[in-house]
Amino acid sequence: MPSGTHSTELDLPIKKIWDFVSDMNRWAPLVPGYIEHTILSNTQSTWTFKGDIGIVQKTVKLQIDVTEWREPSLVTFDLKGVHDNFVGNGHFKADATSNSTTLMHGNLDIAAKGVMGPMINAILKSFIPKTVEEFTNAVAEEITNIELKRV
Repeated sequence: MPSGTHSTELDLPIKKIWDFVSDMNRWAPLVPGYIEHTILSNTQSTWTFKGDIGIVQKTVKLQIDVTEWREPSLVTFDLKGVHDNFVGNGHFKADATSNSTTLMHGNLDIAAKGVMGPMINAILKSFIPKTVEEFTNAVAEEITNIELKRV
């Protein structure tokens, strides 16, 4: 299954990270290629984004099911394609490294199924790690910018 994990350290306490990631509306728009998202319930949403894989562009709509909200350190989720045959899971995890710094981790595992699955998965193996890195860094930057504005 194609996967990616990226970690970054923030000069912020873990509570500040949780305040941001506990609200999906704050971080869904930071997904690379974001088009829109719809909150269906406290644990379910749909996200639409455009994936740009080399010369191929595809609009994908995923159903996201949050499987755990564990304050202050973990959000886990499962995902599946609404119109495409994708399945996967991921998480945001935060580890306090001191009272004022936090190591934030983003992770995504996703696989295409069906006849085209092996070919799509070969492309996703390089695409997913890059996307996770961009997304995790975008979340970290947004949290930092919000906190800088408060000072």
